[in-house]
This record gives sequence, C-alpha cells and structure tokens, in this order.
Amino acid sequence: MVEMAARMGVLGTETAFEVLARANALAAEGRSIINLGIGQPDFPTPPHIVEAGKKALDEGHHGYTPANGIKPLREAVAADLYRRYRVEVSPARVLVVPGGKVTMFFAILMFGEPGVEILCPNPSFPIYESVIRFSGASAVPIPLPESASFSFRAEEVLEKITPRTRLLIINSPANPTGGVVPREELDRLVAGLERHPEVAVLSDEIYSEIVYDGAEHVSLLSYPSLRDRLILLDGWSKTYAMTGWRIGYGIWPESLFPAAERLAINCHSCVNAAAQWAAIAALEGPREPVERMVAAFAERREVIVAALNTLPGFHCVRPGGAFYAFPNIAGTGHDARSLESALLQKAGVAVIAGTSFGAYGEGFLRFSYANSLDAIKEAVERIRRFLGNLPAA
Repeated sequence: MVEMAARMGVLGTETAFEVLARANALAAEGRSIINLGIGQPDFPTPPHIVEAGKKALDEGHHGYTPANGIKPLREAVAADLYRRYRVEVSPARVLVVPGGKVTMFFAILMFGEPGVEILCPNPSFPIYESVIRFSGASAVPIPLPESASFSFRAEEVLEKITPRTRLLIINSPANPTGGVVPREELDRLVAGLERHPEVAVLSDEIYSEIVYDGAEHVSLLSYPSLRDRLILLDGWSKTYAMTGWRIGYGIWPESLFPAAERLAINCHSCVNAAAQWAAIAALEGPREPVERMVAAFAERREVIVAALNTLPGFHCVRPGGAFYAFPNIAGTGHDARSLESALLQKAGVAVIAGTSFGAYGEGFLRFSYANSLDAIKEAVERIRRFLGNLPAA
C-alpha cells in the first residue's frame, strides 16, 4: 500500500462543498432541498462579460499567457483599484491567479513553516487554518465576538504577536459572519503594526464591493505604512458572479512578487486566457449589474435576519457585508454540527455549522442568502416547524 506524506493528514477541507454534495444527493433522490449553504451568488455572470469571453475564444486566445496575467488585465486591475481607493498600484505588482484561494495558499506557504505562528480570524474561512497547518506553522486564533458584530479589537490582535509571528490574516467583509472591521479598529491595528515591521499582512478583501447601509469598504491598501509587506487578495468570483470562471488576483509587495510568481509557474503556469479577457470586461464594463445584485442581497439580508430572529433559540446580528447571516443557535440547546445535519436530513434545509469555520464558531450556523426571497422564507418556515417538533437536548 502506498504511503502519503504525513502532512496530508493535517490538510482540512471546505465543509460547504461537502454539505453541497449531501444536499445534491438528497435532491437526486427526489427530496425538496433549499440550499442556504454554498457561498455563491445566485445571479448569472453579466452578459457583457460572457460575450467578452466568447469573443476572446473566437479571436484565438487559446494559448498560454504570461504567468502573472496579460498586461491589459493587470492594467485594468490597477485602474480599478485607483477608482475605488485612489491608490496608485503598479500593474507589475498584480498577479492574476485561478481564484482567490490561490493568493492565500501562496502567501501562507511563503511564510509558514514549523516554529512559525500565523494569526488568523476565528471563525473564518476554513482554508486559512487548513493551509497554515499544512505548512507546518501554528494557527493562532483572533476571536471575532458576536458582541462586536464579529469584528476584532485591534489591541487584542496586537497582543497576540510574538517573536514567532510571521503573517497576520485579515478578512473584511468576512466569511462566514458578514462582519466588517470599522475604520477606527483598522487605524489602531495599522498604527500598532508599525512596531512589528517583521510581520507580513494578508488582507482578504474578496467581498469588498458587497457592503450595506452606505458603508465604505476600507482597504488595507489605503495605508502607506503597510505597502511594503501587504498582500491584497481580491477577484471576480463574488462581485461579478464569476465563481466558475476561476479568476482572482493578488497585489504583492515588490520584494515578494518574484517568489509569488515563481509559485504560480510551479503551480498552474498561467490563468485561462479567455477568462482574463472576460475579467477586463467586468472591470471596465457597466456597474449596474453589480449594483443590482448588491441591492438584492441587501433586501434579502433584512428578510433573513428578521426571520431568523423569530425562531426559538436563535439570535442573529445584522451582517455589514458579504451575503451570510451567522445566527447564534445556543438557545436551541443543540450544538452546531448536529443541528446542521438535522436541518438537512429532517427539514430539507442546507446550512453550515459554525464549527466548520473554527472552534469559535460553536453555537452558530452560517446561512448564505444568495438565494431567492421565496426560498429564504420557506427555509425559515421549515426550520420553525422542525424546531417545534424537536425534543429537548
């Protein structure tokens, strides 16, 4: 029998895809399943983006591209960042990659090794901790308390930095909580990081354009003191409903870019050519499809938060961004994993246990409201009926 490397035993997964597989299997058996588990916009990719991809294929863009991405796309990314943040970014620092995960994978592998500590939010996107452990480093949790609307307190983050800390991961707006870090906390964090110039920062801003109530997304790219050690993660999957196109980008400091590009060459060579031309159309095209999608998410947010707060044992704060609600279910008397399983099997509603996002997710469930209002309302009513028939724990 072949034997794998021991490090494969510590590599985690993304439970949302496992729940999706179970939900699809039940649906294939004829069960009625409402999926509020997967983090994927339920909108199609806007037509002008699809047409740009088709046009690229028709025009013969079928071969390899530069490992860092085609120049027109890197220029479009730089122009878009200037439009949004009024920050000048050289296209030479843009690394186009096949999805946002690649930037975090590269960053963690670049800094993680045995004896090193990497700070990451908890609860948070599960791939952070998975890859940290895979690298041999130790994952140090940054608690995101419900009482702070799932933000962090800068002084508590700074207190966790030790001589072994090499990388700090920030995610705002956040998956799975929808939490948004206020500008004042980021100001305090960045000021404190000036005392720790040896710590690199990975800022996952993939949900940067999905914020509500007129809120401003504050990018860490806006802080000059961080730019020589900041890795920005962003992309097209969420903002432009392009999850299946598999395209994202990282903005890397000049000193780290050669290593990141070398990882890209070793890993995937380059990104799909037609997808890159479609990504240009997304950045340079009309904003109306994005605005319409975010407005729909905002409406759904109001509906799902209000509805979840009527369920016995549930309490849900209003998310400031992304498209997730993260209700506290401790009042039901049941743990997150068992309730996740029961809701799928008994109520036909797919959601994700908070523990899929870290130990601090116990007592919570993640609901994706990237689904129709009718589906959301029906899902909550199914849960209400289920809870009404649920014996005490």
